[in-house]
Amino acid sequence: MSERNYRQIRTARANNVGGTIVRTLKYLSEGNTVKLIVTAVCIVISSMTGVVSSYFFTPIINDYVVPYIGEANPDLSGFVRMLGFMGIVYACGVIASYTNKKLISILSTGMLHRLRTDLFRKMQRLPLRFFDTRTHGEMMVFYTNDIDTMRPMVADTLPQLLTTVITLVGCFVMMGILNFRLMLVVFGMMVLIMTITYFLAKGSRKYFARLQKEVSNINGYSEEMFSGQKVIKVFSREKETIADFRVLCDELYESSVRTNAYASILFPVNGNLAYAAYALVAVVGAAFCIEGSMSLGVLASFLLYVRQFTGPIGNLSQQFNGFMMALAGAERVFNLMDADPELDYGIIELVNIREDTEELVETNEETHRWAWKVPLETPRLIELKGDVRLNHVTFSYEKGKTVLKDVSLFAKPGQKIAFVGSTGAGKTTITNLLNRFYDVDDEAGMITLDGIPIKEIKKDDLRKSIGMVLQDTNLFTGTVMDNIRYGRLDATDEECIAAAKRCNADSFIKRLPQGYNTMLSSNGSNLSQGQRQLLNIARAAVADPPVMILDEATSSIDTHTEKLIEKGMDELMKGRTTFVIAHRLSTVRNANAIMVLEHGEIIERGTHEDLLEQKGRYYKLYTGKAELD
Repeated sequence: MSERNYRQIRTARANNVGGTIVRTLKYLSEGNTVKLIVTAVCIVISSMTGVVSSYFFTPIINDYVVPYIGEANPDLSGFVRMLGFMGIVYACGVIASYTNKKLISILSTGMLHRLRTDLFRKMQRLPLRFFDTRTHGEMMVFYTNDIDTMRPMVADTLPQLLTTVITLVGCFVMMGILNFRLMLVVFGMMVLIMTITYFLAKGSRKYFARLQKEVSNINGYSEEMFSGQKVIKVFSREKETIADFRVLCDELYESSVRTNAYASILFPVNGNLAYAAYALVAVVGAAFCIEGSMSLGVLASFLLYVRQFTGPIGNLSQQFNGFMMALAGAERVFNLMDADPELDYGIIELVNIREDTEELVETNEETHRWAWKVPLETPRLIELKGDVRLNHVTFSYEKGKTVLKDVSLFAKPGQKIAFVGSTGAGKTTITNLLNRFYDVDDEAGMITLDGIPIKEIKKDDLRKSIGMVLQDTNLFTGTVMDNIRYGRLDATDEECIAAAKRCNADSFIKRLPQGYNTMLSSNGSNLSQGQRQLLNIARAAVADPPVMILDEATSSIDTHTEKLIEKGMDELMKGRTTFVIAHRLSTVRNANAIMVLEHGEIIERGTHEDLLEQKGRYYKLYTGKAELD
């Protein structure tokens, strides 16, 4: 869907039933206006055939049945002709109904396809903060439960709603033509039915929304427990896990009971009122026939209209539960689509000097490949060297809980800067700010790269210049080669293999059943933790960025494997600015500068030898007189 169309669809906010339905219809009609019109026409035709065909009973009974009662040889030609007309009308209704069902199936499937695609596209634009506050299970509910509940609403309930409106209007008109006084009786009963329906729907809506939330909670918890089964069994926490799950199930049970209580009562109430209306019309109509103000044929047609009138309302009552579930799911989906995206006011791009901007700058072939393109009347290039500086940076994820306090530091091109400190000291927060996963407020300091405030650099271009190896490994379904190439999609097989060799991953890859073509799934569950981390490092190596962040990159690798990759890591860090977060102090001894953080502040800085001479916090950690929390 284009950005323009997306903005148009956003104009109908999903904060009420009408807005949600309108927005759903806009998604339904996106690129399918003709099909939607044909579907609506078919619904009108199929609905009106029932209304028109019921009127035939008046002339059939009055003109071709009553006059010939008791005759030995009645003339059936007119009777047969009328039946033929009715057959043609019903045939048109069948064709229209089949066409309607066929088209609405195509439209609803296409709508769900577009909805899932747009939802996934939207999630790629959301800030990291959004995902940090939600479990994977909660996010999956949007794609499965919430969107799937919208199918019956679009394929069944909305067409049934249109059918009901057309049928009600048509029946009202025909009943008014046949007998106005009797029509007022029906109207009174319908007002009663619609009033009860309105108040039940209004009262139940909040329970359906709560039910969807409980479903999301139980899915999120289930996903978390399934992924942590080994930990659960190691600490024998099965009973506690079951108890927690039972609490969530109890909450879901209570929400379901309240929700279904409303949904279950609606159909029998409306059904009984419909039967009462039918009986009342039959009694009053019979009285009119006895007094001679109504014919028997009119009464027969009128009773059919009453049945047609109450039937669609009963059908809607049966679909009430699914409709409210779909409405709650649609509101959750549209509210997610309306969530504030990751803002990016950057205007400076990353360009390849030799390939993209050769006409703009004279450069030696030996200089770095990349430069920042400043958009002036005559574009100016600033060579990307990897000079990183933090100037009096203060930051907090939540208001009132400061994580970094007036942090200042610099990393000259090619330097290796190490961060050491307890958990929660702010080490990873610094790297999150460098990548603009989070932004620093203007009044809370500034971060620059090659002298440029990183807020002025487009996020995509900034992140292309910074490679990152995280403590948590993330491998995707595909071959080993595909996972390494994920760092740079245009990398050749030879470049991927070279990157693996630099990180000493090539030896274990060759021992795999199909080598680099070995398929990985379930986040590389067929590999050891150390092997998965080596592939993560090789992925960063093939990206070949000028700035590298290693966030506990070797924490999951055993001592033997760590020694194997030390040389490869040293080779990888040559000529590029590197930030290293490590609990193993042996891995940061050769850093140009070591920053010791505690409670969001840099309390010590210097080389390994300088810090040992100071005999402060780093000295105590290194000599074992203190431990990291």
